[in-house]
Amino acid sequence: MIGILGNFSLLYHYLFLYHSQCRMRAIVMILKHLTIANSLIILSKGAPQTITALGWKHGFSDFACQLIFYVERVGRSVSIGTTCLLVIFQTVTISPMNSCWKNLKVKAPKYIAFFISFCWIQCLFVNLIFPLHTLYVSDKWRSTNMTNTRDFGYCVATDLENISGSIYAALIAFPEMSFSVLIFWASGSTILTLYRHGRRVQYIHKASVSPRPSAESRATQSILFLVSTFMCFHTLSSIFNVTLALNQNPSWWLVNTASLISMCFPFISPFLLMSRDTTVSILCIH
Repeated sequence: MIGILGNFSLLYHYLFLYHSQCRMRAIVMILKHLTIANSLIILSKGAPQTITALGWKHGFSDFACQLIFYVERVGRSVSIGTTCLLVIFQTVTISPMNSCWKNLKVKAPKYIAFFISFCWIQCLFVNLIFPLHTLYVSDKWRSTNMTNTRDFGYCVATDLENISGSIYAALIAFPEMSFSVLIFWASGSTILTLYRHGRRVQYIHKASVSPRPSAESRATQSILFLVSTFMCFHTLSSIFNVTLALNQNPSWWLVNTASLISMCFPFISPFLLMSRDTTVSILCIH
């Protein structure tokens, strides 16, 4: 409930600024879609777990089970894709005009909508591989005689056929690994750019006791903090998801711990942004 309220409050804040006299920065579009992806993860992962834990005995229909797992995977894929786009866009934005990014720096805001749309379309179609190869049912007795079953409490997943390792690697594992590498590279480049910029303008602030960083620097620091938090929780979540995939009969502790870790970043991210990065001076162009 707190995570949903936090994400919806942040999304409302962005929409309110959009309809006000404030001319929004291009980066806000990425943050809005990241917030939507995080909300999907909480609704599809946290809500069913909570309802089951509270003792709801009616269960979900087979179609609801299919939809819940599909939405959760789409939200996870969009979350890492938009996070990667966020840090790369900020790296290009703060790059000096004499760098190799000088041409892309001017054009980058125009392509944000295209890349976000492409990310959503790709995630929606690629993640169809799981509903097509996996049966998600609400009745546990229907899967007792089947192999490769995984009980998630509210639904049971049963592999109808083994998904080819090459297909899974090409469509799921390789894109996530590529996004992670890009995030690490872009974060390192951003930190290096900030360090060089700080050394270059250090002499300007010698007379000031506590110089105030620019809005762009504060936004970049907030994004780096957000991305660092994302990578920590994403790495832990990936480890637990691999363990679940390899374990045909995962324990109750493993299933619930994996669900809890997967929701940590969607839960904490809106509060990180609201506390560090949602001031009008950072989000608006005056």
